[in-house]
Amino acid sequence: MESEVIENLKQIVGEDWVINDLSKMQSYLYDETEPLLRPEASEDCVVVKPGSPEEISDILKYANRILMPVVARGGATGVCAGTIPIKPGIVLSLERLNEIVELDEKNLMITVESGVTLGDLLKFLSKESKLFFPIHPGDEGAQIGGMVASNAGGSKAVKHGIMRNHVKALEVVLPTGQIVTFGGKLIKNNAGYDLLHMMIGSEGTLGIITKATLKLYPTNKYSGTLLVSFNTRREACDAVPEILQEGILPLAVEYMDRIVAVKTAEKLGTIWPVTEGSIDLMFVLDEHTEDELYSNSEKIVEICEKYNSVGSIIAETAKEQRNILEIRSAAYDSYKEILADVLDTAVPPSSVPDFFDDIAALAEKYNNDIVSLGHIADGNIHNFIMGENGKIPPYYEDLMVDIYKTAIKYGGTITAEHGTGKTKKKHLYIQFSEGEIQIMKGIKKAFDPNGILNPGTIVD
Repeated sequence: MESEVIENLKQIVGEDWVINDLSKMQSYLYDETEPLLRPEASEDCVVVKPGSPEEISDILKYANRILMPVVARGGATGVCAGTIPIKPGIVLSLERLNEIVELDEKNLMITVESGVTLGDLLKFLSKESKLFFPIHPGDEGAQIGGMVASNAGGSKAVKHGIMRNHVKALEVVLPTGQIVTFGGKLIKNNAGYDLLHMMIGSEGTLGIITKATLKLYPTNKYSGTLLVSFNTRREACDAVPEILQEGILPLAVEYMDRIVAVKTAEKLGTIWPVTEGSIDLMFVLDEHTEDELYSNSEKIVEICEKYNSVGSIIAETAKEQRNILEIRSAAYDSYKEILADVLDTAVPPSSVPDFFDDIAALAEKYNNDIVSLGHIADGNIHNFIMGENGKIPPYYEDLMVDIYKTAIKYGGTITAEHGTGKTKKKHLYIQFSEGEIQIMKGIKKAFDPNGILNPGTIVD
């Protein structure tokens, strides 16, 4: 990095907030993308930590003048290489923008700076309010700006939807340096094109999110975790739509191959609490009253029994619930060392049983011990593709494309919550026509004429 660039950036943010020592930058060059898949980061970068939208504005104006790439970085919990800089440029860390701006209980909203972590937000709400924020992608180190930029999902999307459903307003610094606000504390707003939602899921390619106003919900007093076991995937899958049709809306409905649950429990030094069957559905319920909790739990068990469930338990105490949830949350980590990739395809919920049958056929075709878990009520299934002796299997690309094409066959998507990033960009053609991709490129050009923001992400 040229010394002139370093000095100019120091003039903007201060000497203490510019890092160009490679030994101190390494943790800013990668995210949680699988090491075997992630692109090589450019080490010819400089890390800058602005303290305000105005400083970010000045940085982007300068970057535009010298045509230097800028990659915004939040908590770096993404898994599709979205925050990995692949060209020499500026890594823009949002960590200093970490203030809770306003808790607006009358409107059931909270405004925070983009560097606030999910963990900090949840901790604040638990102390200061009876309201809660439902989105939980699995890692509480995720920053709110990054959750917006990646349109984060997670297990609780059944009842509350994904990040897009909860963002009411955004403060954004556009690539030209202009500071704008999209949206507001409104229930309805139908004026012009919806630029707010254009920013959500844009993965740092259209602007730098500096502040977000989020929708909150009243906290229900009673919660429980219900496990129901089955012998076959199809029976487990077929039970879920009828439960939802009954008007029961769990906070989460998770699917797990039993082998995943057992292996993960062993890694954690604990025991998975059920032994019958080979497939488990985990229902997390939160209700206004204790009667509602037990009544809905009973109805779920009754419906599952119609689909030949072979056992069920309800975890009532906080300790029992925590044990089950910790096992589910740690499933990825228990396989991480032997994985080639974790795909996050999604299909319409009614198509999940057929999708599973096709995945089983592909696992047999490629002789890969694919295991599955995921958010079954919204059709989002994570398929774990196993590596071979610590390496990507030679057939990996063909298998992945086959899985993507299978999802599209059922009207699905190649990525439901991880995002496109840099790893899935080359596969967008499977889901979109060339005309649609050209429209995306046109949008990118309109927001970012010089192409400085996060190059190589989503579209070129």
